[in-house]
Amino acid sequence: NPELGKVKTRLAKTIGNKKALAIYTFLLGRTKDIASRVKADKAVFYSVKVRENDIWEAINFQKHQQIGEDLGARMQHAFDTGFTLGYKKIIIIGSDLYDLDAETIDLAFSALTKNDVVIGPAKDGGYYLLGMKKLQPNIFKNKAWGTDEVLKKTLADVSNKKVHLLHELNDIDEWEDIKDHPAFQHFLTDL
Repeated sequence: NPELGKVKTRLAKTIGNKKALAIYTFLLGRTKDIASRVKADKAVFYSVKVRENDIWEAINFQKHQQIGEDLGARMQHAFDTGFTLGYKKIIIIGSDLYDLDAETIDLAFSALTKNDVVIGPAKDGGYYLLGMKKLQPNIFKNKAWGTDEVLKKTLADVSNKKVHLLHELNDIDEWEDIKDHPAFQHFLTDL
């Protein structure tokens, strides 16, 4: 949910809450556009409450509430929901990636045909995409989410599975992630 003071908090330390919210809203729109081009059923998991009249049209996006105390529990709940609904391949993506494209998501779905898990590594040591054909609950436990150890620990958790790694991308969390990126310069003109 795009709420002032509650999104992109690490970025807001440098650029302020209003600009951080504007960037988050911009990234949500980009994520919607990218997801809309993927030929798969789609769902949005809301952090605070499900909204009916927002950019995520109910005709194209299932809407669910996130459940869980930390990011791992919330991601596991999203996968649990999808597998309970009968889906055989599930991919989750973050909403803070400018450089993600529909082709990468399509590639991830294709990779799940011959792999148990697919991961899109982020430059900060986490990941921007996670996909699986069967719930791997150990992935979601004992992680310091938001640190540079997440990808390494996740790979250790699935060392006995067939894993496909996508190309590395940069997610938008801090000032360094946007300061030289052309797509964000109009947000930074008066800093």
